[in-house]
Amino acid sequence: MNDSASVKKEMTPEVRRGVVAWVVKAFAGLLFFAVLLSLSAGRWDWVWAWVFVGLFAVVSTVHVLILIPTNPELLAERSKGLREEGSKSWDKIIAGFAVGLLPMASWIISGLDVRNEWSPPMSLVLHLGGVMGFALGWALVLWATASNASFSTTVRIQKERGHTVQTGGPYQFVRHPGYVGAILYQLATPFLLGSWWALIPMILSVPLFVLRTALEDKTLHEELPGYAEYAQQTRYRLLPGVW
Repeated sequence: MNDSASVKKEMTPEVRRGVVAWVVKAFAGLLFFAVLLSLSAGRWDWVWAWVFVGLFAVVSTVHVLILIPTNPELLAERSKGLREEGSKSWDKIIAGFAVGLLPMASWIISGLDVRNEWSPPMSLVLHLGGVMGFALGWALVLWATASNASFSTTVRIQKERGHTVQTGGPYQFVRHPGYVGAILYQLATPFLLGSWWALIPMILSVPLFVLRTALEDKTLHEELPGYAEYAQQTRYRLLPGVW
């Protein structure tokens, strides 16, 4: 069966509504980023803020282009965010801080930094390094998304979707490549935006990702058949040779 036929079969009305909901939320998110950064900075001509928003627009577009032809059901599920049924309660708390409150605090601080000139100006090299780190981090997240049919927003065993162990793509190298990418793009964002102070919330998010990785890995060992065997083959969770 070709891809188009597969999409027609999987795009039930419920899935289609979920996909539309994801697209609407992604668009609303871009507007939110633009308004939040501009209001924090007190100006609308902050170039690096628009670079940030533009990169997120590219990421959102690629996300759709990857999942609609291959796994629209997953995109529809991800539209629920932290409200996915069966999600671990501890993960909602950790994720709420790691990918929600702390990044938002960092963006606001970046804008206030621009407004009040708390940080010395960053060189163009550091800004571009931030752009590169942001792009590489998201590239890894999207690679993991494309390689894992069960790449859910929250930690849960998706029995209704035939959740199985994923071993392809970046999962050959570490067991949680999506978190590696998230850590990279979050740490790169303050350099992209040009704020040393904005690094503080992003650095605080790193141990939360480590904790989330440890708890998710434990959950998968206990609840997902075949994961223990996979963990013996792919030894490291986040950083090859370290952990």
